[in-house]
Amino acid sequence: MSLLTSNKYLTAALYKFVSLPDYISMQVPILEACERYNIKGTVLLAPEGINGTIAGLPNDIHNVLNYLRTDALFAGRFADLEHKESFANEHPFYRMKVRLKKEIVTLGVTGVSPTKQVGTYVKPEDWNALISDPDVILVDTRNDYEVDIGTFKGALDPKTTTFREFPQYVANNLDKNKHKKVAMFCTGGIRCEKASSFMLDQGFEEVYHLQGGILKYLENIAEEQSLWEGECFVFDQRVAVKHGLEVGEFDQCYACRHPLSPEELQSQEYTPGISCPYCYNTLSEQKRASLTERQKQVILAKQRGEAHIGEKHPPKA
Repeated sequence: MSLLTSNKYLTAALYKFVSLPDYISMQVPILEACERYNIKGTVLLAPEGINGTIAGLPNDIHNVLNYLRTDALFAGRFADLEHKESFANEHPFYRMKVRLKKEIVTLGVTGVSPTKQVGTYVKPEDWNALISDPDVILVDTRNDYEVDIGTFKGALDPKTTTFREFPQYVANNLDKNKHKKVAMFCTGGIRCEKASSFMLDQGFEEVYHLQGGILKYLENIAEEQSLWEGECFVFDQRVAVKHGLEVGEFDQCYACRHPLSPEELQSQEYTPGISCPYCYNTLSEQKRASLTERQKQVILAKQRGEAHIGEKHPPKA
């Protein structure tokens, strides 16, 4: 992947499933370390591990990552913490938050954790061969609006709106006696890692998941060899990425957060900051008035040369 040297801010996406019975005591020290290095973003802590996306100047990001990997407070539990990097000219976050959660990715099923059991990791270089096997059932574990803009060829779309709906999808559509080989994937690897643990808990024998997720696949696999179709939704200012992790063509509706294609941005039902074809007919008058006032403040802030704190995804056009 080639990165523009002019890009100033480094974004690091990180997660690790590891037993953290003392996770509450980590909240303040991690927040203080991030604030000390002017890092912004969100970190989630739970008994099952850590998950987060943080951004700042490159040296500052690496200082925080080194702190997580080496400080005695964590007793070596984050020593092999992996992260994915991307760069941006503008800071993607406005504040730093460290939140305590029951799960770092919410499935809602008690006892399921990759710290106990997990499926077989498959490297991006071996993924094409696996999912080309006719005996393999390929499942996209992401939400419906993510699947809408891109997925792997032949993948099943559970049409879930949250990860909590995944167990019911499995109960209704997959059979451990019939589907002997199940392969799953998600954006960065965290969701399908937990989904694989759930599937094993349900009695499925051979469960595979894409190591590093779609992002690592798009980074490592050349487009002419790829089985990926479309773009990959990401939860930052880029909205979507393509092969080589180049910024994609999609923008995002502020009101409903649905990704929007260039064609949808030309729709009469799209109004920047207020509505799009996916939510145009669902907004209450009160919500529409609130969004209209917010968009007005965004425009006024731009005229003053300031960034409006609510404008998380500024339009690309």
